[in-house]
Amino acid sequence: MSAPSNRERLSSLDVMRGATVALMILVNNGGGSEHFPTLVHSKWNGLTLCDIVFPFFLFMVGVSIYLSFRKFDFLADRAVLVKILKRTLGLFLIGLAINWFDLACKGRPLDFAHLRIWGVMQRIALCYGIAALLAVTINRKAILPLAALLLFAYTAILLFGHGYSQDPSLNILSRVDRALFGENHLYTKSAVDPEGLLGTISGVAHTLIGLWCGFIIGSPVEKGRKASLLACIGAVLAVGGLILTLSLPLNKRIWSPSYVLLTCGMASVVLGALMYIIDVKGWKGWISPFLVFGMNALFLYVLSEVLCIAFGATGISDAAYGLIEGVVSAPKWASLAYALLFVAVCWAAGYPLYRKRIFIKI
Repeated sequence: MSAPSNRERLSSLDVMRGATVALMILVNNGGGSEHFPTLVHSKWNGLTLCDIVFPFFLFMVGVSIYLSFRKFDFLADRAVLVKILKRTLGLFLIGLAINWFDLACKGRPLDFAHLRIWGVMQRIALCYGIAALLAVTINRKAILPLAALLLFAYTAILLFGHGYSQDPSLNILSRVDRALFGENHLYTKSAVDPEGLLGTISGVAHTLIGLWCGFIIGSPVEKGRKASLLACIGAVLAVGGLILTLSLPLNKRIWSPSYVLLTCGMASVVLGALMYIIDVKGWKGWISPFLVFGMNALFLYVLSEVLCIAFGATGISDAAYGLIEGVVSAPKWASLAYALLFVAVCWAAGYPLYRKRIFIKI
């Protein structure tokens, strides 16, 4: 079987992207002060359901880079380079705008001295931009070795720079960010900014692994075999990540190499399973709700962030949670109910776009 045509969409990827964005919105928007432990990030070392959401999305960014640039035959001409630059800048500026909107809703619209530079969108922007440039400038056979080299280099940085220390004055990730950008422009609720500069090294490796899996998806073999390959590769990566935890614990905040391998492995297994179920077997009757999120993933994520900030600033969040708490007395369940309601609001905003085949892209 030939490789998919440029116009063919991978339904399994859209579903996985949609489920990931829905889960991202869910874990980011619990109400009240008590939450189920698995729906919040690990305070330092460890792994929760919440911790796998962002890495799954970043893995899919890598896969999407392949799907996006295969129609250009991965040639680094002017049009392609401009496309990469514009999208990178667009994503980064949207992230900054979200951070500014948060300040503005707190009554400090001109307090640029405390505008946080980093964030989820900024991490996506840098990882996308670097991985996309590499995709169109180096031989595809070098993608995986380069990812391994980046992880090796980042491991050395962590080991020699006290990267696992929770003391910001010792941790090299914190020291670099503070030296270059100043404490006022960083996330300060943990020892390091979880989307800081040096962690991007590991993030790029993460995205390159997704890109490498994208080349497997585009290979001229039968879809069932591709699904099996993704599952097998994912299992190997996940086991490698677990073995690496013996010396490098799982840590989302520093994006540890073990975290990269384990979450990329998990994502590859899930994508392989979905590819088999949806694209090979054709069992698609259940996928529409996820496609609403998957076809406008970045737009609905950004919308969720804007709504979260606005609802918090105007008291809507507290009022809605209060109503839910009056019905659901257990705080953790009330928090989950509020989060599910928030997801439903975002889905309702995306549904008309999906129905009209309007897909907002950056």
